[in-house]
Amino acid sequence: MNAPVDLSQFADQKYAVGQPVPRKEDPVLLRGEGRYSDDLNRPGQAHAVMVRSNAAHGTIRSIDTSAAKDAPGVLAVLTGQDLIAAGLGNMPSGMVFKMRDGSEMPKPTQPVLTTDKVRFVGDPVAVVVAETAKQAKDAAEAVFVDIDILPAVTEARAAAAEGAPVVHDGTPGNVILDFHHGDSEAVEAAFAGAAHVTRLQIRNSRVVVCPMEPRSAIGEYDQQADRWTLRVGSQGVFAMRQLLTGPLKATVENVRVLTGNVGGSFGMKASLYPEYPAILHAARLLGRPVKWTDERGESFLSDSHGRDHDMAQELALDANGKILALRVTGYGNIGAYLSNGTVLQPTGNIVRNTIGVYATPLQEVTSKAMFTNTSPVGPYRGAGRPEGNYYIERLLDTAAREMGIDPAEIRRRNHIQPAALPYTTPAGTTYDSGDFPAVLNKALAAADWDGFAARKRQSAERGRLRGRGIGQYLEVTGPPSKEMGGIRFEPDGTVTIITGTLDYGQGHASAFAQVLSARLGIPFEQINLLQGDSDELLAGGGTGGSKSLMASGTAIVEGAEKVRQAGQKIAAHVLEAAEADIEFQVVPSGANPGGGQFRIAGTDRAIGIMQLAEQLRSGAVTLPADVPQTLSVSHVAEGPPFSYPNGCHIAEVEVDPETGVTEVVRYHMVNDFGVIVNPMLVEGQAHGGIVQGIGQAFLEHVVYDDSGQPMTGSYMDYALPRANDAPMFNFTSHPVPAKTNVLGSKGCGEAGCAGALPSVMNALVDALAPYGIMHLDMPATPLRVWQAIQASGK
Repeated sequence: MNAPVDLSQFADQKYAVGQPVPRKEDPVLLRGEGRYSDDLNRPGQAHAVMVRSNAAHGTIRSIDTSAAKDAPGVLAVLTGQDLIAAGLGNMPSGMVFKMRDGSEMPKPTQPVLTTDKVRFVGDPVAVVVAETAKQAKDAAEAVFVDIDILPAVTEARAAAAEGAPVVHDGTPGNVILDFHHGDSEAVEAAFAGAAHVTRLQIRNSRVVVCPMEPRSAIGEYDQQADRWTLRVGSQGVFAMRQLLTGPLKATVENVRVLTGNVGGSFGMKASLYPEYPAILHAARLLGRPVKWTDERGESFLSDSHGRDHDMAQELALDANGKILALRVTGYGNIGAYLSNGTVLQPTGNIVRNTIGVYATPLQEVTSKAMFTNTSPVGPYRGAGRPEGNYYIERLLDTAAREMGIDPAEIRRRNHIQPAALPYTTPAGTTYDSGDFPAVLNKALAAADWDGFAARKRQSAERGRLRGRGIGQYLEVTGPPSKEMGGIRFEPDGTVTIITGTLDYGQGHASAFAQVLSARLGIPFEQINLLQGDSDELLAGGGTGGSKSLMASGTAIVEGAEKVRQAGQKIAAHVLEAAEADIEFQVVPSGANPGGGQFRIAGTDRAIGIMQLAEQLRSGAVTLPADVPQTLSVSHVAEGPPFSYPNGCHIAEVEVDPETGVTEVVRYHMVNDFGVIVNPMLVEGQAHGGIVQGIGQAFLEHVVYDDSGQPMTGSYMDYALPRANDAPMFNFTSHPVPAKTNVLGSKGCGEAGCAGALPSVMNALVDALAPYGIMHLDMPATPLRVWQAIQASGK
C-alpha cells in the first residue's frame, strides 16, 4: 500500500481535508424536508401489518385467518405456507464459519414466515394487507394462532445446559457455532507458571438498538418487467439487493433497492428481515404497492438486539504485571434465528479485539454461539469490538488493584511500543501504526490524572463517592470489501460521487466531497452524493465496521485519478499539445472557480476541469476516437485491509451511596483516527458512541421472564440515556496516519462505545472500592449499585 496522500497544502481551504465542514444534508433535514421510509407513499398502495407470536416457544397447531379475511378493507392474509406454495425461498443464514472440529456450522431453515414452531415473542407468522393501515391492524388482531406452548430458554449459558429446550430440531444442544482459537497447551502452561492470575465472570448485557426511525418499507412489483423494487431504510442497497434474491428466487437484475434518508441504524438495518420479502410477494400478488411500517412496540421485538455475552475472563501475569496469556471462555446469545443475527460478535471479533494495545504473547478464545427463544442478536455499534475492549480493560484494572499497581502503570508496562510496529498479534492481525504510550500519556494529562485526589475529597465533602477509570481501546475495523468510486459529470454542471456505502447519520456527503475536492479541485458546493440506488452501483459494501471513509475514500481517490488521466488526454487535444506536456494542478477553488487545472507545462495556457467538462457537454469539442469522450468514470476499488483506530478515554463518576445513583462528571478522550477528513463529524461520532456506551453501562437492559416474555417492551420499561446522563466531552486527537489505505484514515464511527464501556465501568468500580466491590455487571443501575453497597456490610 502506498503512503498516505499528503493533502496538507490545502489546509487553508474552507472545504479542505482536515476542515470542520458542516454536513451538506443538515439544512434539508432541519427544514423537515428529509424523506425517510415512512414519509414515502406510492400511488395505489395498500398497507401491511404483521401477525406475531405472543409466545416465546411453541408448536403451531393451526392459524385461523377466516375472520381476518372477512374484515373490512382486507385484501389478503398470507401465512408461511401461502408463501411457500407461491414459490418463495427461505431467509438467508448469514455468515458461515467452521466448528472447532472443522465441520460446517448448522444452518437451520427459516421460511419468511414461520410454519412449524414459534421461537420468540414477535416471531412473524402471518401478514395482513388492507386498504389502510388501521384496517390491516384491526384484521391482524382477528388472526387466531393456536400454539402448543413449549418451555423456553432465554440465556445462552442456560441454553447449553443438559435438558434445555431445543430451539431448532436440527441444532442439538442449541449450539450454532462451537468456536475455538489459540494454543490451549501453551496457554495452560503460561497460566501454570504465572506469578498472578486475575479472573472475572462478565455479563455483557443485551440492549435494544432503538434508532430514531423505526423500520419501514414499500414493496412494488412490475409484472411486465418481472422486477421488484423495495424502498427501505438500510445500510447499503447493494448488499440488501443480494440478500433478497434468495427468498424471492430472483436474480439481482430483477431486484432494485432504494434507500433515502435513514434515521439511525447502528448495525440493525443492515440485515434482511422477513417483512421485506413478505410485502414484496404481497405486491406481486395484489398488483399494487404494499407499505409496512413498524410500531415502536413491535420494533422492541422484531428488530435485532445487541451484545448479550456471558464470558469468563482470565489474565496470566508475571510478578511485574506483564501479560503472559489471555483466556476467554463463554457463550454468546444469538437469539432465535440467523437471518438477522450473527455469530461473529462472540467469536472472531472477540479474538481480534481483546488484544487491545497490549503485547500479549498468547491468547485463547473458546466460545459457543447459542440459539435461544429471544429476538435475534445482530450487529450493534461495534459488533463485538467494544465487548472485546471491555473485557481486557476490566481485567487490567482488576489485576492492577489485586497486585497493587497503578492502573495507568500496568498499561504502560504492557503497551506495544511504536518501535515494535508493524506488530503481529496472536489474533493474526498486524498493527501498522500507532503510538499507544503517547495516547495514554496525553489522555492522563488532559484528564488531570494527578489532580484526582483533590476532586475526590471535594466529592466526599458532599457525601459522594468519586472514582476514575481508564478505557484504552483498539478496534479492528474496516473488513475489506469492494467499493465503487463512480464520478459523474452531470448536465447541470454538478458532479456526482456514486459509491456503495450508505449514510444513516454519519455525514458522508461532506466528507466524501472534501476528498474529491482535494484531489481534483472541484468546487465543494458542486459535488453531490448518490448511495441509495442499487441500479446505479457496480459494487458496494454498505456502511458498517467503521470502514466508510477508508473504502469509499480509497475508491474516490482512485476514481479521481482515472478522471485526471482521462482529462489529461482530452486537455491535450483541446490545448493542442502533447499529452506528456500536460500537467494537472489542484488550486484552491476560491482562486479558480473552474476547479483543478490542466496546464501546458511551463506556460500560462490552461483549462479548468469544470470548464473542460462544460465544453464536452456543450459539444464544443470534437474528440478523436482514441481519446476518452467523457470525464465521467465508473470505478470499483479493492477495499483496503483492516485499520486500527485506538485511543484512551478517562471517565470520572460520582456515586450517591444512599441511592446508588451514578453520574459521569468528567470525560476526557484522546483518539488516534489517523488522518481526519472532517474533525467536526468525527467528534460527533465519538460523542454518539460514548452516550450509547453510558446507556449500556448504567441504564439499558433487555429482560425476559422465565417463559420468554420480554419485560422491557417499551420505553416505560427500558431506559435510554438522555442529555442529562452525558457530561461535557473533552476531545483531543493524536493522529498517526494509517499505512493500510491511501488516505491514512482509521475508522471512527464505533470507537466511542469501545472507550466508554470500560472507562465508565472502571470508574464506577474504583468509586466503590472502599466497600470491597471488585466488579459489577452492566447495567449498573441505581438499584444494583445500592444493593452491592448494602451487601458489602461496610
